[in-house]
Amino acid sequence: MSKRAVGVIGTGWVGASVCISTLHSGLAEELLLADAKPGLAEGEALDLSHGGSYYPTAEVRAVGGVADMLNTDAIVIAAGRGGKPNESRLDLLRDNAAVARGIAEQLRHYRGVIVVVSNPVDVLTRVMTEASGLPPERVIGTGTVLDTARLRQVLGRELGVSQNSVHAMVVGEHGDSEVVLWSSATVGGVAVRAYPGWKADREGDLATEVRRAAYEIIQRKGATNHAIGLCTAAVLRAVLRDQHQVLTVSRVQPGLDGVALSLPTVVSAGGAVTVLEPAMTDDERAGLSKSADVLGKAFASIGGG
Repeated sequence: MSKRAVGVIGTGWVGASVCISTLHSGLAEELLLADAKPGLAEGEALDLSHGGSYYPTAEVRAVGGVADMLNTDAIVIAAGRGGKPNESRLDLLRDNAAVARGIAEQLRHYRGVIVVVSNPVDVLTRVMTEASGLPPERVIGTGTVLDTARLRQVLGRELGVSQNSVHAMVVGEHGDSEVVLWSSATVGGVAVRAYPGWKADREGDLATEVRRAAYEIIQRKGATNHAIGLCTAAVLRAVLRDQHQVLTVSRVQPGLDGVALSLPTVVSAGGAVTVLEPAMTDDERAGLSKSADVLGKAFASIGGG
């Protein structure tokens, strides 16, 4: 029987956090690392291997590149540069799109699932899908999985309950045009807007806090990495364990002229197969449409579309 294998391309801050979260989850029996910077993947593989006594058994090793990962079950794309203070995710687009295309062209016959983490994740998910020629459901962006986690944390703090008891979603772009679905947010089956003590005038401030979270972190430490590593491991878990879990991942959406953005989606061994359309108010639907327009224009700006 072949080992369950995961590849990680790009072993900077984010890639390293993806690796450690994946290992702690026990998802991979074999973890393959690659990076364009000489020696970096080898160093991370050695460092991670030395902690092998403290996570489920797995072989961790560096490989030469994409060609050595073609027999894996999933490949995580964390390659490219990270954001700078006060720089939007879309500002990263031109640099990271070229990197994504180069990787995608080597994955045309890949049989596993690709998980895109690099930013701007929605546009790069579309780039990876089109350049690889793989079915849209097998190229998944982490999308607003992290934004949704941030929203639940913020709401849990605001309401004085565990974030695990909060059910709320962010959809659209993983970025400035993202949309918080306040109308369907609940705590223990009670609508957030009907929750005792809820103040509707706080919604704008809380949405802004969620949207600007990455900027605040980057200003202080230079990158965001731990939470996205955990989120990526959650996406991998849904795929590799065929969980049929609903996550707000990004994928190319045929009903939106091929734009890739996040909607609640059933994620399983086949990838992001079943996209769900949540109930939305007119304002939320307009916000989602605006988000799709922003992402469509961003893709067109690099010669797509």
